[in-house]
Order: sequence, then structure tokens, then C-alpha cells
Amino acid sequence: MKPEKLEFFRYMLTQKINELLDDAGKTVSEMTVGKENFPDPNDRASLESDRNFELRIRDRERKLILKMREAIKRIDDGTFGICEICGGPISEKRLAARPVTTQCIDCKTKQERIEKLKGE
Repeated sequence: MKPEKLEFFRYMLTQKINELLDDAGKTVSEMTVGKENFPDPNDRASLESDRNFELRIRDRERKLILKMREAIKRIDDGTFGICEICGGPISEKRLAARPVTTQCIDCKTKQERIEKLKGE
């Protein structure tokens, strides 16, 4: 892959990591500052449900940040855009849609078919 394309992906990944970290910081500050005390049990339950949902989203984003950092490491070591299964190139179109991917579309499709057959 051309160096300018690699830098584009590095920039895109870095920007997304920063955006997700900013959102996480906002969530933490909102949860620590806004300690509402609702006398109505339904209101408290609703607030708790909303907080749990928000925390699940942030946990998924935390995992995504780890994958993005791994992708940046692959850019650094020259393996970004190379399928970890077959060793072939991963299309730029696929990388643009999912820059954390480690498999080409053919290998990923095959893996998903096998998982479906196993019932995973």
C-alpha cells in the first residue's frame, strides 16, 4: 500500500480514537456530576437503565479503541492491509469501511459461513 494511503488510515484511526476518548470523558463527568436523587422508583429505574446502556456502549467503544491501536501498530510494522489468514491484500474499500479488519472479504466470508454452520 502506498505511504500516503497508510498515513490516511493512521490519521483516520487516530481521529476516531480521540473522538471516542472525548465521549468517554464526557460520560464519566456526567455520571459523577449529575447524581440525581429521584424519589419515584420508576424514575430511578429508568435512570439506572440509561446508565447501564451508556456503560455498555462505552465498553464496546473501549474494545474498538484497542482494535484501532492494534491497526496503527500494523501500519507501523508493515502488515496493515494484509490478510492474516491467506496473506493476500485487503481491499482499500474494505479497509475504508472497517479499518480494524485483519481479514480479506473472502476469508471473513468463509469464517462466517463456518461459524454459522457450527451455530456459534
